[in-house]
Amino acid sequence: MEKLGEITKKIEELEKIIQYTFKDKNNIILALTHSSYANEYKNLKFTSNERLEFLGDTVLNMIISEEIYTKYNDLSEGEMTKFRSNVICETSLAKCAKNINIGKYLLLGKGEENTGGRYRVSILSDAVEALIGALYLDAGLEMAKNFVLDQMGEMIEKSIKGIIFMDYKTQLQEILQKGNEKRVVYEIVAEKGPDHDKVFISQVKIDGKPAGKGKGKTKKEAEQMAAKETIKALGNK
Repeated sequence: MEKLGEITKKIEELEKIIQYTFKDKNNIILALTHSSYANEYKNLKFTSNERLEFLGDTVLNMIISEEIYTKYNDLSEGEMTKFRSNVICETSLAKCAKNINIGKYLLLGKGEENTGGRYRVSILSDAVEALIGALYLDAGLEMAKNFVLDQMGEMIEKSIKGIIFMDYKTQLQEILQKGNEKRVVYEIVAEKGPDHDKVFISQVKIDGKPAGKGKGKTKKEAEQMAAKETIKALGNK
């Protein structure tokens, strides 16, 4: 178990990064507490960040929706929904997590720590949503909005301009390197359809073992989709 002094140090470091000092330290501690840590120390009545993540998800959706609605008044409802989905996804939240290095400050159980949980996309993205919820509770909507737009404003613009590109292959490689699994191979295992409308199916292999599959109109797209599916599978381990 981490000592109080270590937890306090984590909080202070993260506060400097996000440029906000919490009035109620319980809010930021809660945001950083993964369910594995809370379960491991039930006797000390730690609570996981899952409920705070729920709140943060709602606040995040409202902030991004308002930003798209007010800045891009020529978009239809369907277009706004599509662009919001591009921005609010595990990959973009994980990128935000990487920007503020939130993985370093998480409170994780020993089992989760030993299996690479500190670098797992699903855990990182959930922690960012929990942090947004914590900012909302501690300082209100405006502070949460400042944080979200500082971290994700550029993603909104890129989404609208159609230039968001999720490099799942690089992301997968980074995750596997942190977990001491390094050899990743992509194989095109099937091609379907006529030459003018061909679909490629790619298989990821990690240390020779089959992982996720993906399909696309090009070999590169198929590989990216296979990497995406592999990341999802790793996040649910």
